[in-house]
Amino acid sequence: MAIFRPSLDRQPDREPSVAVPPASNTPAFDLEAYVARSRAVDLSAIPWDEIPRHPLSTETIRTLRYMQDIESHTIIYLRSLLATRAIDDPDVATFLSCWLYEETFHGIALARFLEAAGRPVGPRFRPRGREPLSQRIEAVATAMVSKAWPDFCAVHMTWGAINELTTLTGYRRLVAVACHPVLTDLLERIIIDESRHFFFYYRQAEIRLQRSMVARTARFLVDRFWAPVGSGVQAREELGFMARYLFSGGDGRAAARKVDDTIRRLPGFASVQLLEAWMNANVTESVSATGAQPGARLGTPYGGHHDHGYH
Repeated sequence: MAIFRPSLDRQPDREPSVAVPPASNTPAFDLEAYVARSRAVDLSAIPWDEIPRHPLSTETIRTLRYMQDIESHTIIYLRSLLATRAIDDPDVATFLSCWLYEETFHGIALARFLEAAGRPVGPRFRPRGREPLSQRIEAVATAMVSKAWPDFCAVHMTWGAINELTTLTGYRRLVAVACHPVLTDLLERIIIDESRHFFFYYRQAEIRLQRSMVARTARFLVDRFWAPVGSGVQAREELGFMARYLFSGGDGRAAARKVDDTIRRLPGFASVQLLEAWMNANVTESVSATGAQPGARLGTPYGGHHDHGYH
């Protein structure tokens, strides 16, 4: 599939993030307008040289590395998706072209921030093309289910809505706990893209889940197989650390609950258990391994001149 190359010279629209109303009132997603404005995240006004002048905790660095790796892994996810029915829908195929382009530049932007902070991204422990056997089996199984079930795209759209909402909520939480002005500026630009991505997935899911059999099947698959973004890509301890850092404490738990409540507006998903239930089962809210309370700014501030953080 050819990758759409949107315009790169337009300034970012500092619009508020998309807030999805109750399902029956959700407005249509204007795909034509989205394609017309799609572009790489604009970094021209980011003051890169100011990054080392503000404290940046080792925990924030660790979380950013997780997020950068996941954003950069999008191309592998798309490779699996191309073997499914999702790309048979022209609207979905058009959206995914822009989505891949924008997500790729999110990874580039986060890598540039880390480099400016003196913590450049190093080589991965496993090249992206060398997926573990479990992921290869999962990709084959997904393709088989897609070929056997014409409404498979409903699952993909639902899954995408959950993951995009979790991602943009994670970015908002990182803004809150990191308290770094340049990082805030960068993440707010990325959040605008992620909000549009979420809105497309959510609206598509809402439409495709109207038939009860489709909704029941999609719900079964989400209940059985969903896990937070990055599961199977990053080490389990990294996922646990990030979840504890961003979603523990009162504000973190409220953010996780809001993710779940939003997805529960989809047809057939009124009682679905997602992020908060996963936190309850997998993340302790006790004092973290660093000795600091979860959900707070942890560790030693990093100003870009000392190498005592996470690798």
